[in-house]
Amino acid sequence: MKHSPYILFSDGKGNIFEDTSLHACGRSGWDALPVEKSEWIELPSGGQLYELPGRRGIGIDVITGDMRLCEKGWAVAAFIPPAYTGTYLAAYETLPDAETLPLFCYTAAGWYNETFYVPAVRIEKDIRQESAGFDEEKIKAGVKEYLSAYKHNRLVQHLANNCCLTYHCPAARNYFMGRWECPVPSSPACNANCIGCISFQPQEETIISTQDRLTFKPTAEEIIEYTVPHLEMAPFPIVSFGQGCEGEPLLMWQTIKEAITEIRKHTQKGSININTNGSDPKAIKALCEAGLNSIRVSTNSAREKIYTPYYRPNNYEFNDIIESLKVATSYNGWTSINYFVFPGMTDSVEEYEALRKLIKTTGLKMIQWRNFNIDPDWYLGKIGVTDTGECIGIKQMMELIHEEFPDLKFGYFNPSIERIKGDFEMDYAK
Repeated sequence: MKHSPYILFSDGKGNIFEDTSLHACGRSGWDALPVEKSEWIELPSGGQLYELPGRRGIGIDVITGDMRLCEKGWAVAAFIPPAYTGTYLAAYETLPDAETLPLFCYTAAGWYNETFYVPAVRIEKDIRQESAGFDEEKIKAGVKEYLSAYKHNRLVQHLANNCCLTYHCPAARNYFMGRWECPVPSSPACNANCIGCISFQPQEETIISTQDRLTFKPTAEEIIEYTVPHLEMAPFPIVSFGQGCEGEPLLMWQTIKEAITEIRKHTQKGSININTNGSDPKAIKALCEAGLNSIRVSTNSAREKIYTPYYRPNNYEFNDIIESLKVATSYNGWTSINYFVFPGMTDSVEEYEALRKLIKTTGLKMIQWRNFNIDPDWYLGKIGVTDTGECIGIKQMMELIHEEFPDLKFGYFNPSIERIKGDFEMDYAK
């Protein structure tokens, strides 16, 4: 690039244009900032562009170098697909009557040399959720075959009709193609009240959940019936309790423990994982003793003061998630955090120091650097943050963490047992 990309704007009718009088910039916390040319990459396949109604984009004047608003239309942001982590948010000014944005990520975007660009890094080599890898005919055939094979299994029906066919969940689509990670929704209830929950929002809230939550408690028999064949036949198989379409799986830990115990009586193949808020260390201990291989704990921060106002936990506290990671480590389990990346918060100096402490304290094995799907203004307002403090940049923070903890793995997905025990850098999803 000879210069930064040009800013994009929308005419409100589904059309996007570039404004060649302004270079695109990014947002960190509350601030609009220039983005280094080296941080822009082509918008990956599977990425999308969003119009941001009620918002004017902020750009850098190509002549004066001053920041100013693009008054030609609404601001534009990018949704970047899994395996990529955004390093800057879209920069814009929100008008007083603007509605809250839906629960998606809003990465900065620009236009250069007939191509859309975003500030992002590819954090994961695994191709399991690449859009080009999904075969619609195979998926439909798989759904038909599995629904016939598991006629009375409510979980398979849920994964087929809700997750796969309605919401096009990549994990569910992969399951019905007979490969890799098999989702196992387990709990209709939750012990947290996350502000940005994608499966439940109170009626009085200004946003709606992006998908419906599981409405029943599955039995161990239902879980075992379809997970054992997957572990036996799928390439590099994983079964994962805890999905976006449910509450907190640890509330169903007794059922999950029973299922894991029986699964391992039938097969030793593959990996058994749980995606969780880590709220119950004793439950994690029981699951590890039953045969759980890996745990992924979700968090928006390594700081209790940022975690609590977002998760709003019931009957547990931040220290419980630290203890759960410690417990899993003590059983030689693979431990990850599902780390919600918010430029200007995640890369603050204070957060960086807290993350270093978490890694050292828990013996963490992996960070899954996930894009945070939330309206930036709404999020910061909800958790009461007016000043995010000094920041070092997402990309720079990743480099510093990698330098200090060279054995700590970076990625976006739960690794298979072959990847955990073998060459982690190999792409096992081909």
